[in-house]
Amino acid sequence: MIGHIIAWSLRNKLFVVLAGVLLLAWGGWQAARTPVDVFPDLTAPAVTVVTEAHGMAPTDVENLVTFPIETALNGAPGVRRVRSATKIGLSVVTVEFEWGTDLYRARQVVAERLQLARATLPPDIPAPAMTPAASIMGEILFIALVSDKHNGLVLKNVAEQVLKRRILAVPGVAEVLPIGGDTQQFQVTVKPERLAAYKLTLDEVVLALRESNQNASAGFYVEAGQEYLIQGQGRIVVLDDIAETVITVRDGQPVLIRHVAEVGIGAAPKRG
Repeated sequence: MIGHIIAWSLRNKLFVVLAGVLLLAWGGWQAARTPVDVFPDLTAPAVTVVTEAHGMAPTDVENLVTFPIETALNGAPGVRRVRSATKIGLSVVTVEFEWGTDLYRARQVVAERLQLARATLPPDIPAPAMTPAASIMGEILFIALVSDKHNGLVLKNVAEQVLKRRILAVPGVAEVLPIGGDTQQFQVTVKPERLAAYKLTLDEVVLALRESNQNASAGFYVEAGQEYLIQGQGRIVVLDDIAETVITVRDGQPVLIRHVAEVGIGAAPKRG
């Protein structure tokens, strides 16, 4: 067989030379068009689903959250492997798809399956969420905020409210995760002796805070052919809004949050 090929090539020298030149030219053209990357993406398309289950033990998270999500995602079109990691109050499920699968189509498939799984999850946990579409081979940049004048509470606010928004506006940035510092929150410290004096329960205080922290619409008021929106402003903006929240009315006098508790700004408890 090889002898016949060599003999044919010797009889058709011009054709062989022209074919070699054309093949060389085509190879050079393809090489010039081939994308080159210093760090090529060597990972298969994958979608990560994160579900928070505050206060749940790892075994409960595994049985009540992770397992139903894995069951819903297994067998989805294009899925080749599903793996998970369960921690205290947190479930992370990673779905790997076949090579060549469009990442956004994969996310659509996962989103559809998560809708089916939602009915099997505990009703008191937040809905599962997909992490941003980014490869684990992507570049990661660490930025540290250090100050001798400000505490961790101020630095965390700057990172969350200023830096995060500006960095996310940069093209190509998939996600910004502020880590460390102290998370600011409004804190209501209830005094048990004051609750007893007003014959109130802690549940009544919590209910008053929850129901008062919202705006209410009351329709429109028409005058001289013009409509005016009627709205009750109840959203909490400053500390005084919390302190002046009405819990109940006793003998015609309102019982406010400031009567039974101290209101202030503090750092949220840190969790690993």
